[in-house]
Amino acid sequence: MSKTRIGVLVMSYGTPESLDQVEAYYTHIRRGHPPTPEQLHELTARYEAIVGGFFPLRENTNKQVKGFEATLRQEHPELEFVCYQGLKHAQPYVEDGVEQMVKDGITEAVGIVLAPHYSTMSVGGYVKRAKDKAEALGLQMTFVLDYHLHGKLLDALQTRVEDALGKFAEAERNQVRVIFTAHSLPEKILEMKDPYPDQLLATSKALAERVGLTNWQFGWQSAGQTAMPWLGPDILDVMRTIKQEEGVDKILLCPIGFVSDHLEVLYDIDIEAQALAKELGVHLERTASLNTDPLYMETLSDVVYKKWQEAVSSK
Repeated sequence: MSKTRIGVLVMSYGTPESLDQVEAYYTHIRRGHPPTPEQLHELTARYEAIVGGFFPLRENTNKQVKGFEATLRQEHPELEFVCYQGLKHAQPYVEDGVEQMVKDGITEAVGIVLAPHYSTMSVGGYVKRAKDKAEALGLQMTFVLDYHLHGKLLDALQTRVEDALGKFAEAERNQVRVIFTAHSLPEKILEMKDPYPDQLLATSKALAERVGLTNWQFGWQSAGQTAMPWLGPDILDVMRTIKQEEGVDKILLCPIGFVSDHLEVLYDIDIEAQALAKELGVHLERTASLNTDPLYMETLSDVVYKKWQEAVSSK
């Protein structure tokens, strides 16, 4: 008896695979408008600064998808889960992933974004693209929208916070300012009553309670360079402020909005924020990324299986 096959569309932002793809990638982000030579130089320089232009995000995402599929199959051997990638700004695009599922004979599928917190401008955008393509091709598809308070996710993040705090001397532990961070989005999401800021704060509070933190706050990072205002304060501004006004010289950044070693982690924190920390005379550490942590793979497996069960029971 053959197993039921379930397609899983694993969606993420995407990244170029080599430096010669940066211009096309950036043009796609800018909705078909090529970057100026200055903008292209700046972005290329950021990639080159990371271990000589190594592109870990793409490799990390590939490993996450493989690990996720293996976990699904291990935990649910009675079913045949097959994972497909769908990227926002690089090939295979979200629509390509949906189309490939249909070509492979998949008739029921679940979509999930490699981001635990929901926003209409992030996760919502992925879901709309996948949903539109699935409906056009007659594929039944349901979606996981968020998983920011899943117990296994919090377990994995808690371990990382505790491990990173261990990089400070025992006597200094209560003097460390823990700053939870996530990718900024345009301020207009506040007018839309978007759940993104509240979900991030809920994750931060849950972790603070688990670890017993009292000296913590939240900050935004990696805002886009556009005319519209983005959510703040930016972590670089936060670092300056707490050093100058409060004398804080020990900081732990916890980028809970990111699940992989992205450019926003490897450059914006490890290079840019570290350079500022050196300038300010601050001891700065960050928590390790989730990447293929088994607890994160199990989190994804749990929420996708639950969503598929809900879809089956609602038929």
